[in-house]
Amino acid sequence: MTAKIAYGDVEVGTELPAQTFPVTRATLVQYAGASGDFNPIHWNEKFAKEVGLPDVIAHGMFTMAEAIRVVTDWTGDPGAVVEYGVRFTKPVVVPNDDEGAVIEVSGKVAAKLDEKTVRVDLTAMCNGQKVLGMSRAVVRLA
Repeated sequence: MTAKIAYGDVEVGTELPAQTFPVTRATLVQYAGASGDFNPIHWNEKFAKEVGLPDVIAHGMFTMAEAIRVVTDWTGDPGAVVEYGVRFTKPVVVPNDDEGAVIEVSGKVAAKLDEKTVRVDLTAMCNGQKVLGMSRAVVRLA
């Protein structure tokens, strides 16, 4: 696969289509099974509260993976991501109800780099709080 977005068609400030990602307790159980991360803070409400958390929280790597989907969906090629990093700033708290939580992600081209690459800065929010800081991806475009 190759990116569907051409380097020449992108400018600094180009906004990527924002997306929302619902997260339920069932989502966390599925992710735990796929990742092998069965830390009880991600599924056991009693344990999460005993260690000082407000409730069960989403896996940090799950949150990170959902956020980069804004970039991979925009480029049309997950392999276009050359580099990706974040800082975890706040947990995504997932209540035990029918709604769960929602991660809202937006992104914009922050810099045009060499070799048809761009740096995309992402903003990931949940309940009005930034859950990822310094969320940046370097992406190779067509």
